[in-house]
Amino acid sequence: MELTISILLGFMIIGAIFAIHAKDLLSSVIAAGIVGYSLVICFLLLKAPDLAIVQIVVETITLIIMVAVVIDSTREELKVKIDTQQIINISLALIFMLVLVFFFARAIESLNPLGQHTLRMASAYVGDPAAKTGSANLVTGILFDFRGYDTLGEATILFTAAIGVLTILRIKGKK
Repeated sequence: MELTISILLGFMIIGAIFAIHAKDLLSSVIAAGIVGYSLVICFLLLKAPDLAIVQIVVETITLIIMVAVVIDSTREELKVKIDTQQIINISLALIFMLVLVFFFARAIESLNPLGQHTLRMASAYVGDPAAKTGSANLVTGILFDFRGYDTLGEATILFTAAIGVLTILRIKGKK
């Protein structure tokens, strides 16, 4: 598993570097998508399917919106002529896609069968929750006592993202 995650991290680093240095905006968006989908596979290998589901939904929606914006905002008509560099780029993208599908299939095989769960961390929380948290409700006790900082961090991230989007929209609206 460590080797697979190392290879995926290598793909993510290559994709991020390519996204920064790409001459074409669409290629940069697709390279950023490679980074996001590699992260989905890493989450699956680390047995965090809930994070993988959220990441795949966010990555797919973001990628669709970004590709639509890039295609819609081009000022010139798309060229029908395909040159050698475009064929090489398409071939490399297909190779990367096949490699990611291979690692995705391996990551899916490593998950527990549907309905089985692993209690490696949950057993410490489930055993006598009223004595540990002082709450009669297990879910409330865990959320407020054990995961309070995590929830605060998630709320901070959502607040920062919302402020960032509003700032960008306001700057664009003033122009």
